[in-house]
Amino acid sequence: MTTFWHSFADMAAVESGGELVIDRGEGAHVWDEDGRRYLDATAALWYCNVGYGQEEIADAAYRQLLRLSAYSTFGNLSNRPAIELAERVGDLAPVQGSKVFLTSGGSDSIDTATKMARRYWQLLGETERTLLVTREHAYHGMHVAGTSLAGIEANAAGHGPLVGDVVKVAWDSPAALREAIAFAGPQRVAAFFCEPVIGAGGVFAPPEGYLAEVRAICRETGVLFVADEVITGFGRVGDWFASSRWSLEPDIVTCAKGITSGYLPMGAVIAAPRVAEPFWRPNAGLWRHGYTYSGHATAAAAALANLDVMERETLPKRALELEQDLASALAPLADHELVGEVRAGVGVLAAVQLSAGALEAEPGLPARLVAACRGQGILTRALGIGALQVSPALVLDRDELDELRDGLSAALDAV
Repeated sequence: MTTFWHSFADMAAVESGGELVIDRGEGAHVWDEDGRRYLDATAALWYCNVGYGQEEIADAAYRQLLRLSAYSTFGNLSNRPAIELAERVGDLAPVQGSKVFLTSGGSDSIDTATKMARRYWQLLGETERTLLVTREHAYHGMHVAGTSLAGIEANAAGHGPLVGDVVKVAWDSPAALREAIAFAGPQRVAAFFCEPVIGAGGVFAPPEGYLAEVRAICRETGVLFVADEVITGFGRVGDWFASSRWSLEPDIVTCAKGITSGYLPMGAVIAAPRVAEPFWRPNAGLWRHGYTYSGHATAAAAALANLDVMERETLPKRALELEQDLASALAPLADHELVGEVRAGVGVLAAVQLSAGALEAEPGLPARLVAACRGQGILTRALGIGALQVSPALVLDRDELDELRDGLSAALDAV
């Protein structure tokens, strides 16, 4: 009987079926404890952008552990890696002059952004602006605030009342956003949370013109535009941030995952000058928010080394080059009788969507297909609407792309 309580798991099923213990990784591949090799089609959980086994990241963390593993950054305390990382992320940010608040991961970043948005309006004296707007299919982490913002209904179910003052709109309709703001009254709305590319909800790229239009609506109404780039940040969509690719100039950006490629837990919230300014005023006072590991020195050192790798190997550019290669490789899968569509064409992000008929005939098909993929040496997972996630490391080469396509095709044939 296992003592380890897995995330997002039916523990009875884990207990009866056993654990798959991943032992090591190199590049875009991982190996289990029995020595079986897998192409990691998900970069673990969207995060291992630089691939596994990057020694310089491990060396940077090791050196920092010997010098100063970590120290609190409350009040005026700091450490050099945290300072340098904030400056580095600020330089890459979609809006120049932004301030950077470091967290321990994506869910931390979302919670920070919700409090930052509401606190911003409090500081400006617009105390009624507390309403948060989110979208269908949205995933914004699993802390209480993020769960409250969930557009994936199952993720919010079964926990009782969560954070109030949240409104959900259609994921693809600027008109729905405009109507929701008008119905509540702009003077009530604090922020609109938007994944530029919806991730865990099924990998949905924005419809043509959608992002520009919702950004314009937020500007017109004064609503803060929060770009959730926990998945899309740090190269995955062919630019350092999706907000840069689509010229969004967001008020707040949440990020994590690719900031360290998962070598150590780390996240960040990037606040544009407009948002940060009231917090910097002499009379702003103490903002009672932060985390034990905010600005963790060793995680920051790993992040800096990770960004060095990304810059040297021009991985955002590599993601842009892979964009059409990945889409072309996966396109033939759309002809399979079990597949409804393949969603791809924005960076190194894709989903193989099972057809409505196949899912209706066998609700357990996604889980069975994931197991079949493992049998073909491909690690992936099922997203909430019956799709297979495809988001490999940005270092994927052409041979590995063929390996991915062939493994997915064979798994579909095998179920």
